Parts: sequence; structure tokens; C-alpha cells
Amino acid sequence: MGAYECTRCGACCVAPDIAALDKPLGLRCPHLGADNLCTVYENRPEVCRSYAADELCKRIEAPTLEERVQKYLAHFELTEEADAVRASGATSILRRA
Repeated sequence: MGAYECTRCGACCVAPDIAALDKPLGLRCPHLGADNLCTVYENRPEVCRSYAADELCKRIEAPTLEERVQKYLAHFELTEEADAVRASGATSILRRA
């Protein structure tokens, strides 16, 4: 398997939950800018620093961020859970508790 280059699509900043940032599943990270780049890149948590583009990034390629996120969630069978998070109006993990 060869190395994968990050396409800076932003899907990894929307689809997964990121507890270190209090970011729920399927919701856009508050630090993800309109250009799909991290606005706290130099101070991002270790979980973000250690993430590296991989085969999944290639598999979820799509014209829009929303389509990429949907493919990501479907790959991990998290679509229904993400839909429930969105429907709850959650904006952070702590506020849902």
C-alpha cells in the first residue's frame, strides 16, 4: 500500500466524533474554516495531529464535502447515529449529557 496525500477535503473534521474537541459525530468541527482547512492547525489536539490520509480518503472521494461525509458515515455504519445527533440539535458532546 502506497502513501496517500491529504486532499484537504475536510471530511475527517466533520464525520467522526472528536472527543478532544467536544465535537459530535457527523457535525462540522467548529475549527474547520470555510475553506475546509483547520483554523487551529498549530494547536490541534494529538488525535488530529496523528491522523494521516489513508485508503478510506480515496474511497470516499466525491464532489462535495457532504457527499464525502455521507460515504464516511456509511462505511462505518454510522449514518443513523449521525442523523440522530443532528436531529437532536446537539452542538457539543457535553451539552447533550
